[in-house]
Amino acid sequence: MALVNALTSSSSDSGSADPAGATDPGRLEPTVSESASARTTGTARAGAASTTPLLIRVTGAATQVYVRVSGGGEVLQQGILNTGEVRQYEQAPLSVVAANAGSVEVVIYGRKQPGKAAGQRGEWFVPDR
Repeated sequence: MALVNALTSSSSDSGSADPAGATDPGRLEPTVSESASARTTGTARAGAASTTPLLIRVTGAATQVYVRVSGGGEVLQQGILNTGEVRQYEQAPLSVVAANAGSVEVVIYGRKQPGKAAGQRGEWFVPDR
């Protein structure tokens, strides 16, 4: 439930301005720490996805993406990912939400997840192995 509330809240207490998200009512406030960013990669290696818990590839329009370690853990991604961006996460379990699920390709432990309708919100869970 906290994940849903985090995505639907429109609080503006972060004090940072983001012109790209300023008009987006579902905007997520940026809170990603430097250390969290350092554990993700901007590009993914071919073949690495089969053992990688989560790979997200933006194949459509830029969209808001939220990735959090499940159970109230650290927020790993909170903000807009642009077309062509790829993020890979080595942690699990994870909760993942995309504002426009039709814009992203989600691969969990090497298995591409079924596509979702453009413009629809998508949610995924990455279990611990």
